[in-house]
Amino acid sequence: MKKKEFVAQDLLTKIYQNLYKDYKLPTERELALKYNVSRHTVREALKKLNNIGIIEIIQGSGIFINRKFHQSPLIYNSITEKKYNQIKSKIIYFVPKKPGKEEKQIFDLKEDELLWEFQRVRIVDYKITQIEISKLPVHLFRDLEKKNIESSIQKYVRDKNLEISHYITTYEAVSINREQAELLKCKKGTPAMKILNRGILENGMVYEYSEIIDIDYSCTYFIPFNKQNHSFRQLVP
Repeated sequence: MKKKEFVAQDLLTKIYQNLYKDYKLPTERELALKYNVSRHTVREALKKLNNIGIIEIIQGSGIFINRKFHQSPLIYNSITEKKYNQIKSKIIYFVPKKPGKEEKQIFDLKEDELLWEFQRVRIVDYKITQIEISKLPVHLFRDLEKKNIESSIQKYVRDKNLEISHYITTYEAVSINREQAELLKCKKGTPAMKILNRGILENGMVYEYSEIIDIDYSCTYFIPFNKQNHSFRQLVP
């Protein structure tokens, strides 16, 4: 992921976590220091958020979050429309690991805190359709076991009396590489959807970050017509 994309996605996550109580973001200089990137990179990330109507940049006053921005809910996708008994998971690996710089940002981890990382393939109606790599903070899920990964992570989280609030998801069209083709039993170069997910709890904590490669993905959204956003997009820069 490009640095500007990471900054934009991380800021979007923090906006949905309600971390900016006064609806105002830090300055470009402060954000550049926080993410250890150039001010140009920050400017490009903020431009992306501004273009989709999440923030408003007022010269001389600051960067403000649009309080009227609305999130469109996902109705279902090619996995969630299936019953759990139609989906099987096979674990490729499951290990604890030290987080990298970006992972520390995503989960707000302290220096000595670890992550669980696992890779699994998802089998839907006896066909391998997904490769998933997921990361969860060990301090939240010390008793995570293979049986939980082979079942449902969402069920495991809810069984621990943690309430899941929402997900922030990014989609990108990709082609399958050689390693992925071996796991998915398909040809290298097969078109696929890459799905990046951040799962967020009711208390605002990110509990999971996952990257999914799916060769049979479809989804359906219910999207109310947003008059404000429609008008905003017609404005001449």
